[in-house]
Amino acid sequence: MDLNLVVFGGRLAAPPELRVFQSGMSMMRYLVAVRSGTPSRMDVLPVTLWNPDRKHCEAFDTPGDRVWVAGSVQRRFWDDPDTRRSKLEIVASAVEVRDDDVSFCASHRGVDIDRTSP
Repeated sequence: MDLNLVVFGGRLAAPPELRVFQSGMSMMRYLVAVRSGTPSRMDVLPVTLWNPDRKHCEAFDTPGDRVWVAGSVQRRFWDDPDTRRSKLEIVASAVEVRDDDVSFCASHRGVDIDRTSP
């Protein structure tokens, strides 16, 4: 049996990008920086979350924020004038941003917000 499951934590490398399509669907794109192997090596992973809740869109905007992502790996294909290209990306089923006071957990089903007591 095959299993396509990815779970990782890192930091937002750039502000997320929200796209809204004519169909009414929306997509949030993230770049998440993660350390790999040696402390000096950093990989930046592209993450896509389909149909995020509006509260989610407002909560996820600061580069450097710690995020946790769960989802699967998907290869996207497109054609340039000279060649066919592809790219691996993470299609998220859930994204969570944490800071000291508030935890936001977003998925294609909505957003959960937990406030910690001071």
